[in-house]
Amino acid sequence: MAESPTRNTGSHDLPVSAELAAFMTESWAATPLPAEARVPGHSVTPARRARLSARFPGERLIIPAGELKVRSNDCDYRFRPHSAYAWLTGLTGEDQPGHVLVMEPSGPHGHEAVLYLRPRSPRTGGDEFYRDRRYGEFWVGRRPDLAEAERLTGIRCAHLDDLDRLPPGRNASDDAELATALSELRLIKDAWEVEQLQLAVDHTVAGFEDVVRALPRALAHPRGERWIEGVFGLRARAEGNGTGYETIAASGAHACVLHWIRNDGRLNPDELLLLDAGVETDTLYTSDITRTLPLSGRFSPVQRQVYELVLAAQEAGIAALRPGASFRDFHRAGMRVIAEGLTEWGVLKNADSDLYRRYTLCSSGHMLGLDVHDCAKARAETYLDGVLEEGQVLTVEPGLYLQPDDETLPAELRGIGVRIEDDLVITADGARLMSGALPRTVAGIEEWMGALLEG
Repeated sequence: MAESPTRNTGSHDLPVSAELAAFMTESWAATPLPAEARVPGHSVTPARRARLSARFPGERLIIPAGELKVRSNDCDYRFRPHSAYAWLTGLTGEDQPGHVLVMEPSGPHGHEAVLYLRPRSPRTGGDEFYRDRRYGEFWVGRRPDLAEAERLTGIRCAHLDDLDRLPPGRNASDDAELATALSELRLIKDAWEVEQLQLAVDHTVAGFEDVVRALPRALAHPRGERWIEGVFGLRARAEGNGTGYETIAASGAHACVLHWIRNDGRLNPDELLLLDAGVETDTLYTSDITRTLPLSGRFSPVQRQVYELVLAAQEAGIAALRPGASFRDFHRAGMRVIAEGLTEWGVLKNADSDLYRRYTLCSSGHMLGLDVHDCAKARAETYLDGVLEEGQVLTVEPGLYLQPDDETLPAELRGIGVRIEDDLVITADGARLMSGALPRTVAGIEEWMGALLEG
């Protein structure tokens, strides 16, 4: 009988001798963070915490940043803190796993915010800073010490080990009412948030321009969709934290799959490319923009027919945006245009039925912010069945997805997918198009693509 192994493979490193352990604690220079360093949004987070405090007087509130998640074996996914934690603290970096914000009841109605953190590993005692592959500074980067974290955030900080001594409280990770409140408090963006979202949009516009310039190489590659994904991803990582969601680079009939993220197809110059992509800023605000582009640089007559119907639907949806309007009004306005267009084409017999949904499949937009589908835990009466308010940021994104095997369609329409998506902020008298730097009309797109491909 074969002998069973006595141990599993863990670290690939040799054991540390006593001499090396002692040597590793010697002769390190001080490297403090700049005294003036502050988290982005430092001036606006106190008001956010005050709004949360007012919703839960006298109750201890616990808002975790989240934990690392294993991707495979001993490799973790890249960490991104929970959006509510980032919104309340301004902390958005990869050094936050396991950290927790506690809103400690203080006085008859208020709260004191306390951040429970894993502080910087000391160099003079212990070996975490050079041996711990998950949290050690030499493995994953520097963390602030407690005093630095207090200066950065303006929040009192305590060691993470002290968290276990606290009495229980309402935890956002499993308390539905608290999670709902945290979503609803983010429905209206402050001016700083709108600036961050505009920055995300501007970087995304640059990424779309990069993609058009890269089309000749993408068309020559056997997995051109993935080339497109990579080009956009480079811009997202260079300018921000990365992509705000998995990029959809869907060519031809792949565009009829709403969340096509396999991106493994070859590009055909006779077909369309549906590119749905967004840059997430370092502050974790994301844009969400879709353009459907002719890979040849020019729309064919049937491609133009489908595209212009979707564009008319989007224009109708945008025109319905204003404070006091029902959130669902813009979707209804756009779908009315779609239903009438499909009836004119002879695809539908009756524009007043809901049969158009066979070809549209989903709603025409959503809130946008720290999450691409922002504020998703808000109650229906405050979001989906609510009314629009000044300061909300949302997408308008009607689409037609004409499946390649759909025998209700004439052959020339099958396999065409078109979505046009833009980001807008509700203003006092309507809405401002944040992504207007990207053309939307047929003529505008053809001219824009031509200039980029010739440049």
